[in-house]
This record gives sequence, C-alpha cells and structure tokens, in this order.
Amino acid sequence: MMKRMIISMLAFVMIIVVIGVSLVVFFKPFGISNNESSDVSLVKDRVVELSEWTTLKYEYSNVIISQTDKSLALPGISDIKFAEAIKLIEYSGYLKAGSDLSKLEVSHDNEKEQLSIRVPKAQILDNVAQTETAVVKDIKGELFSDYPTQKVFDDINTNKKQLAEEKIDQGFLDEADKRTKELLTSLISSMGYNDIEIEFY
Repeated sequence: MMKRMIISMLAFVMIIVVIGVSLVVFFKPFGISNNESSDVSLVKDRVVELSEWTTLKYEYSNVIISQTDKSLALPGISDIKFAEAIKLIEYSGYLKAGSDLSKLEVSHDNEKEQLSIRVPKAQILDNVAQTETAVVKDIKGELFSDYPTQKVFDDINTNKKQLAEEKIDQGFLDEADKRTKELLTSLISSMGYNDIEIEFY
C-alpha cells in the first residue's frame, strides 16, 4: 500500500514536471520575442523623443544687392532704360538640418548581442528667411523708379536657396549626421547597450 502511494506520488510529480517543462519550452520563445520587441520599441520611442536635440541649426545675417530696371520699347528703336533702382537688403535667417527619426529602423542581433540602428541621412528641414525684419536701403534711385516689394522677396528667396546649397557643399549635412550619431550613441549606451551599430541610409 505504501509502495503504491509512493509510486503514485512519484508519477504525479513526474507528470507535473513534464507539464511544467512543456509549458516553459512552449511559451519561452514568445516571451523572448515579446521582450525583444518591447525593448526595440522602447529604443525607437526614446530616440524619436530626441529629434529636436539632433537637429543642427545655423543662424546667419546676410546682405544682398537687388537691382531692377524698366525699359521702354519703341518701334525701330532699341529698348530705352528710363528708370533704375538699386537696393541694399539686409536680412537674417536660419537653416535646420537633421534626420527624420520617425523613419528609424531598429533591430537586435541575439547572437552578436548587437543593437543595429538605421537612420535616414540628414536633410535640410527648415530654410527660413526672416523677411519681416529685413531692412531695405536705397543705394540708387531715379525718377519713376517704383521698387516692387515682390522683387525684394524674390531676391531674398533666391539668395537663401543659394546659401543652403553652399552650406551643403561645405558639409553641413555631414555635420548633422555626426551630431545625430554622437547623441544616439550616448543615449543608447545609457540604456545599457554596449555594442551599437549605427548606419545612415
């Protein structure tokens, strides 16, 4: 009787162990997957919050010369310039460059224990000319010269685009990528990740 009870108890324990092991084996992959997915999602959320800090800003003041002339065309006579005006335009503005971190791609390699992040390359996010504070000075003006306000705006817009192209040629976007990489590395390291790979695409 005692032997039967012991055998029954051992059998019961074995069944519990088998069931327990089966449950662990069955649910463990899902648990790991969820944790990894949660960690990757957390990293992405934290990085997106960093968007404003990764943005590189360049402020400037510029002076340009704007010129206009009006010509009168008469039959048999070449165009006659009857009014000319030259203006000195002083204006300020700023450029912002950075990556669209909402398009960030994050993955984790279990074997290498490495966190990989793919970041969009930096681009110009803002190119703003503060026309409301622009100062227009008269250098040369003649009779009938009515300098159009739209001409001032057009010249400023043309100049700010040229300035943006010059800054890009000087490495402004590369500098923004460098800033983003440094801040991301610092942030993710503080979250406990040691092996980090950051790639710009």
